[in-house]
Amino acid sequence: MINKKTTLATVCALSVSSPLLADEAISHGIAYNGFTGIFHTPSAEVMDKGVVDIGYSNQLEIKGKYTDGHNFTFSAGLFDGLEVTGRITSSTMHDVLFSFGNEGQIRDLSFNAKYQIPFIPKDWFSVALGAKDIGGAANNYEAFYAVASKQLWDFRFSAGIGTSDTLTGQLDGAFAGIEYQPFSWLSVLAEHDAEAFNLGARVTVPKEWLYDIATVSFNSRFYSNTELADDDTYWGINISMPLSDEAQANYTKPKPAPEPVVHTAAPANTTSELTVTNHSNPGLPTTVKEPSTNQAETTNSATATITTEQNNNHQIHNLKNSLVNDGFENIRVGISDNAKIIVEFENSVFNRNEIDALGLVLGRMTENFADGNNEFIVRLSKQDIPLLQVNGRLDNYRRFIDENITPDLMISTQFSGENTKAVKWAGNEPSTSPYFVPRLSFIPSLATTYATELGVYDYSLALQADLHMPLWQGAGVNITGQVNVANSDHFEEGSFFSNSRQETGIKRAIAYQTFALPFNIYNQTQIGLFQDYFDFMGVTNETVWQSPTGRHKLKAKLGYFEYKDYNTDKRDYSVYSYRYLWAEKDVSFHITGGQFWNEDTGYKVETKFWFGDANIALSYSDTSIEKVGISFSIPLTSRKDMNAGNWQVKGAKSWTHAVSTRIGESHNALDTGSATILKSSIDLDNTFLNQDRMSSSYVYAHLARLKEAYETYK
Repeated sequence: MINKKTTLATVCALSVSSPLLADEAISHGIAYNGFTGIFHTPSAEVMDKGVVDIGYSNQLEIKGKYTDGHNFTFSAGLFDGLEVTGRITSSTMHDVLFSFGNEGQIRDLSFNAKYQIPFIPKDWFSVALGAKDIGGAANNYEAFYAVASKQLWDFRFSAGIGTSDTLTGQLDGAFAGIEYQPFSWLSVLAEHDAEAFNLGARVTVPKEWLYDIATVSFNSRFYSNTELADDDTYWGINISMPLSDEAQANYTKPKPAPEPVVHTAAPANTTSELTVTNHSNPGLPTTVKEPSTNQAETTNSATATITTEQNNNHQIHNLKNSLVNDGFENIRVGISDNAKIIVEFENSVFNRNEIDALGLVLGRMTENFADGNNEFIVRLSKQDIPLLQVNGRLDNYRRFIDENITPDLMISTQFSGENTKAVKWAGNEPSTSPYFVPRLSFIPSLATTYATELGVYDYSLALQADLHMPLWQGAGVNITGQVNVANSDHFEEGSFFSNSRQETGIKRAIAYQTFALPFNIYNQTQIGLFQDYFDFMGVTNETVWQSPTGRHKLKAKLGYFEYKDYNTDKRDYSVYSYRYLWAEKDVSFHITGGQFWNEDTGYKVETKFWFGDANIALSYSDTSIEKVGISFSIPLTSRKDMNAGNWQVKGAKSWTHAVSTRIGESHNALDTGSATILKSSIDLDNTFLNQDRMSSSYVYAHLARLKEAYETYK
């Protein structure tokens, strides 16, 4: 067996210096530990950015032995070269570990991370550094490693070194592995995990066979020379898919605008009339014209002007009708005396992302004004609260639609003070008012526990209905109720988690008023019933300042609450936060501090990785306890909701689920709500600021989606 180990490690090491001969990268799988690799050993490959993997395997590592049990993994590629994994390991699914006879079992929640070192040429080799079972109170599987991988023909060779305190000796020393992929659906796998030699295979069901939704793979370790296993054979299954189809990587990036052509100076005898003609808008009356000495010319010019005005009037009416049919609200379309097109609208149909609405409106303009080079102003509002203004020229944006050349747009979160009195509007009043229209959305409400002494997973599920009705500028009412649907045994009344159970009834009933202030400042006050945090009457005030480009944001949220039935519990809430948006990479960094909901003080830091309209967040908080967590947020509605007439029913633009664990302590008792931030169905970020993505920097970084939205929904 020593010869087998030596040969395997030698081949892997020599392959690092060999030239790359394969044209296509072979697929990679998820090891039983949750990282990309074979069975026990990692490779230097990482998951693609924006891809998530959910896996299950039946091999359990406990007390220095391998036996039958349960492994659940959730892995994600967060950034170029970075993957993270949450893993639950358990002897049984439902046994109560406090019971006599079950004390020898294990139930553990852990986190892994792996980072592929950049700047190494792809035709050399890949190197990655990783850690297993990071943090936590009980580090049953902690290990640290470095690994190099190289693809050669249909083989991938990996070799590395690690250190581990596990009793099995897995990854404690030198390890190596080989993956051979003779067919796209089949990989033969072999590894030496620093303790034993393992052999097996992986079969992959192509994504094309599953309607391009997900890739499913099955693996089995059917041979091992270890003396620590109860069985030779263990197996696993993994489902891998992109978190969002609207991720930035899925779009074709616009081409840079070509360099302008520099013309030589005009001859001295060039007339001023010719100069004006070269810079005037085609199809529009010339703003500077030599006086005519011919009565017929004057008559023809007046006729042309009348014809142009009639065409413009026809075009702005057609554009307005198109936007009404698209489901937009508060629509005003006009054209000024100097032929500048002005469009004002509100979006209630593209609720996942306001950028889709903006793209459709801009595209509709080029569609209805097929000729000419008019300047335009497009203004997006919400309940008459100004949000975003886009300035540009039609021929420039038309070229973006036709040739995918980067448009020259000026984007601002403040509406300009341009005089719009000399504007001819299509109709005297805005179309389709957003006010007094009931808007009902449905969303699951879920309370969960993971990897406790009572079970791998316990839950309480309710169906939540959220009714929102705007009343006037920036104001409205919001009522949220829910119906309990299902509970696991430990969430039933009188059981261990009954206090956290999702109850049937009204959760929230509030009235709100929002203001847009100068210098990119927004303010919102809410008052009413907050029963999702027990039976409190309260008032909150939220103030947000955003830098002109949207990269920096400061927020303060204050609240005062009194218990509804008894004058025994009064509490203050005051948190302050800063956010930096790296729009080009779809990453935002957040730090929040102050007094949180449960009167614990401290701070929380969080990094969100966006993939289209979904995100994955990593967090660390230090208040009454220290904890780390991972969460994901996904839309539960179609990209375009139903049009709002007299009423509207839609799904949730964002549903979030999180898992966290204590760190820095000798125990891992359940956290009862430290670092809790007040959430509401109506707030500045989600309702008015496009889930914190209402900024020029975000739009500039996602120009390709503007074009794609128009082409999809035109």
